[in-house]
Amino acid sequence: MFSRMCSFLAVSKSVKTALGLGIAVIFVNGLTIPMNWLIDHYLLGEGGLFGMDLTFLRFIIFISTIAALVQLVEMVVEKFSPSLYNSLGIFLPLITVNCAILGASLFMITKEYNFTQSVSFGLGGGFGWALAIVAIAGIREKMAYSQVPPALRGLGMAFFLTGLMGIAFMGLMGIDPAAFK
Repeated sequence: MFSRMCSFLAVSKSVKTALGLGIAVIFVNGLTIPMNWLIDHYLLGEGGLFGMDLTFLRFIIFISTIAALVQLVEMVVEKFSPSLYNSLGIFLPLITVNCAILGASLFMITKEYNFTQSVSFGLGGGFGWALAIVAIAGIREKMAYSQVPPALRGLGMAFFLTGLMGIAFMGLMGIDPAAFK
């Protein structure tokens, strides 16, 4: 639940910046997870290209894939939206060391998803993160005009709001799909 918190809390001060980073995370997650699935199944696995079990290389290969895609995203954002690139600052390259993207890649392998499931898992995770960061940014922008106790202003309120949103999203997990039939 606390993965991706570094950039989540820092970039969630503005909806525009949060949306930009959210789109970048959707792109990176949506491409990284399926790409890592292909690498794992066709290169690293026992029946892979090299004919031996190279699954012990998953971490380093997956991290390299994430880093390459983040560099690609960084170059595209810098070329097409310099203002967004400047507002994201150091947090765009920090997607590389974002443990949730690596965690999602490893989770996808553990759950034995097929390629189609890995694509939807990657895009869904990115969209979910983008939705959460844009929502918290909108709330934080509105909270700037509220009377918040001095001890909770800024990061304190961001933690509080993030916790409340986490509780709300966890509540959705308990809904029985049969209730909507």
